[in-house]
Amino acid sequence: MFDKYDVVVVGGGHAGCEAAAAAANLGSKVLLVTMDLARIAQMSCNPAMGGVAKGQIVREIDALGGYSGIVSDRSMIQFRMLNLSKGPAMWSPRTQNDRMLFAAEWRAVLEQNELVDFWQDTVVGLKVKNGKVLGVVTGMGVEISARAVVLTNGTFLNGLIHIGEKNFGGGRSGEKSSTGITEQLVELGFSSGRMKTGTPPRVDGRSLDYAVMEEQAGDVNPGKFSYSDTAPLSEQRSCHITYTNEQTHDILRGGFEKSPMFAGRIEGKGPRYCPSIEDKIERFAERNRHQLFVEPEGWNTVETYINGFSTSLPEDVQIEAMRTIPGFKNVKMFRPGYAIEYDFFPPDQLTLTLETKNIEHLYFAGQINGTTGYEEAGCQGLMAGINAHLKLNDREPFVLGRAEAYIGVLIDDLVTKGTDEPYRMFTSRAEYRILLRQDNADLRLTPKAHELGLASDDRMKRVEKKRNVTQSVIDYFKKTSVAPEEINTILDNSGTAPIKQKMKLYNILTRPQVAFESLREGVAGIDTFVNGLGEVAEEGAEQAVIQMKYSGYIDKEHEMVQKMSRLENIKLHSDFEYARLTSLSSEAREKLAAIKPETIGQASRISGVSPSDISVLMIYLGR
Repeated sequence: MFDKYDVVVVGGGHAGCEAAAAAANLGSKVLLVTMDLARIAQMSCNPAMGGVAKGQIVREIDALGGYSGIVSDRSMIQFRMLNLSKGPAMWSPRTQNDRMLFAAEWRAVLEQNELVDFWQDTVVGLKVKNGKVLGVVTGMGVEISARAVVLTNGTFLNGLIHIGEKNFGGGRSGEKSSTGITEQLVELGFSSGRMKTGTPPRVDGRSLDYAVMEEQAGDVNPGKFSYSDTAPLSEQRSCHITYTNEQTHDILRGGFEKSPMFAGRIEGKGPRYCPSIEDKIERFAERNRHQLFVEPEGWNTVETYINGFSTSLPEDVQIEAMRTIPGFKNVKMFRPGYAIEYDFFPPDQLTLTLETKNIEHLYFAGQINGTTGYEEAGCQGLMAGINAHLKLNDREPFVLGRAEAYIGVLIDDLVTKGTDEPYRMFTSRAEYRILLRQDNADLRLTPKAHELGLASDDRMKRVEKKRNVTQSVIDYFKKTSVAPEEINTILDNSGTAPIKQKMKLYNILTRPQVAFESLREGVAGIDTFVNGLGEVAEEGAEQAVIQMKYSGYIDKEHEMVQKMSRLENIKLHSDFEYARLTSLSSEAREKLAAIKPETIGQASRISGVSPSDISVLMIYLGR
């Protein structure tokens, strides 16, 4: 019935879509198997992409030739750049999206790729022989042969949905769970665990009173995620902010005895940084209110997402509590919030390519690895799809370092440290976040994507233009001097000391109080110069300003990277016999043997491996 595929991707969520697209764009013949073709790229939780650290990941996916940024741009209803009051390392793009349009755009992207086939079915097992995966077995009894398999099962592996005292099998509201894969993988030597996540109720936007809420509009000049030619928004929809209150909390507390979380019916560990509303009022009992974001789900629907009100309390408690919230007096609920438990596999069972250590050519991506979030899932799918194709074609693996991308930080954290709670990306997880900004993801990663064959020549030319424009602006500021009479008024208005003799524009701009826009408007020649730099003039100018203003910090981080690269370049073989090195601590021997780090640098980040253990390894290796 089926030809043999190069890669079978199991699951049509964010990880599965990126994995299928990446492998196919590199030339592999791909089959995407999913339970419901109508729910490909479903935004199971909030209808938004990006945010702090997550926005950086979407930019990186785009720079590497993935589609999350393009699809987000085509389906966004609002754009905001978060943290603009902070330094550029913290600026984070975020879009509010049309949920149905997002899924439709992703499906269109996949269907336009002739190397991607589709099959609607449940995968219940893997075909494995001599430690290598050979394909999958579906619920309809179909055996599909493949040279590699990428599992992106999301929350479907033995998924169990909780609403109050009720629970039932399901991978998502209205969809059944998946069984069989966990049990087989455990038999094959994998360890598994349980995690929990949740989602808020969806309500009828027509029943809300927005006049008593705080409007949250999009940016006046909206940006976008993709470095390609996707169109910016010309019209936007607003979100709104409201708050819970003591009455809300009292009603919610009244339902705690029926809460699956407090009754102990939920075994899995939930996300620390996205707690349920009942968890919030319990953990932060001193607070008399909690912020809620009221988010529209699209251009042409009244369905509305209540961000911050994730809950698994009984539906009657949910609706009663919501009606005490300003603007929600007459709220009508479309469907209640719920919690969901699901199986995951601790990611220290993977290599840095996301291939499993136990079974060759088998890759895991997304929530199966213990992560949470569309963006975290998408980047893992992209990397798994790339590496599956590369391995099948005897090419070098593609691994990003911690100094190269947030994606590199995420995967290194997962594989090296593991996780026992849903992993979410934060800027604080990255040691080199001044280097890993959202504005320079194309400069960092598109050359790598072009070398792989994922970024087009046109993409690469645009990056080179941006790099050239950036350098041109920096050179202009370094060689152009400005006289006191030209600049002192601007300096006075900016709250900084005047100059007494000519000074280079570069030295003026590096003052924290001086904005580039003030110089561009007030100093003759700058605006004319920038406008003459071509189609990427504004992008290049922004990049140049960041590099000039933060040059000291950027140089310092580059020095740190160079120092650490010495450890990252010392390779460790996967068959290294740590048990023989009795000078290592017993914990280090155990952890190193289990994780099998690929470099000394990775070994140094393993919990339980001390600096003295690293010294022992270095001495043994003759370093």
